[in-house]
Amino acid sequence: MIAADSLTTFGRTKFGKKYQKSAEKIHKFEMSYIGIVGDAAHSNVFETIIEKYADDLSFDSRKHIFETYLNLHQILRDKFHMNPNSGEDVAYQSSQIDALIANQYGIFGMFEFREVHEFERFWAIGSGKAYALGAMFAVFDGLADPVEIAKIGILASCEFDNACDLPIAVYALELKEEHSSNGLLQQRKAVA
Repeated sequence: MIAADSLTTFGRTKFGKKYQKSAEKIHKFEMSYIGIVGDAAHSNVFETIIEKYADDLSFDSRKHIFETYLNLHQILRDKFHMNPNSGEDVAYQSSQIDALIANQYGIFGMFEFREVHEFERFWAIGSGKAYALGAMFAVFDGLADPVEIAKIGILASCEFDNACDLPIAVYALELKEEHSSNGLLQQRKAVA
């Protein structure tokens, strides 16, 4: 299950669902839901990547996501004119994109230096992540419904972070049995 708010900002100017035709922050590729944060242009770029470079994308394991991100880095630089510079004190060029991926294989985080992590229970990214993580942590052991857990995370972000706002988009999916350590966890993975 994955959820997101719908606010877009440009500097100090914000506009959400009321002012834009599509406020979607979560993209679907095959059976994966991909939530992207950061620069507003990332959404347009990722929509085009899904359309034109589908054969280069695989999100079904941490290793495949890493290899996908390596390939995407070159595409982002060459085709989308991404600026890979993020400072002189870093070991790798930045791909400038952070994303969470939820699919039948689990929850994965894809971060700007192409590091990929797999999360066991829940995770959050974006400007409101501290609020979302705290709220989901507070309710995880007391709630069985991953939709409610993720919604609580997003609601906390929308309440306290000035770069998050309603409405919420929510997508639920089933985890493959062999990718879950027990049946309870299979039903309770949440991403905000």
